Amino acid sequence: YSSKDLHGIEYIDSYVFNKAEYVRFNSTVGKYVGYTEYGMKNAEVWNRDYLAQELGELERFCKYNADLHYGAVLDKTGEQG
Repeated sequence: YSSKDLHGIEYIDSYVFNKAEYVRFNSTVGKYVGYTEYGMKNAEVWNRDYLAQELGELERFCKYNADLHYGAVLDKTGEQG
């Protein structure tokens, strides 16, 4: 994201095995998506059993930490020093 308004912030949780991503949760999509046969099976189960928990991570982790660190990172963009 690039503004103090955290409306556009996105949370992505990727699962990788042997350098190949097989499942990804994207808060913009709002569900797990599988990229392999194994990943699609996991995504189906995880969307049923863990989706509410994962959706809460955007608020609990991302927005909370982004707000804390905004001044240390984005407010200094373009400063010389």
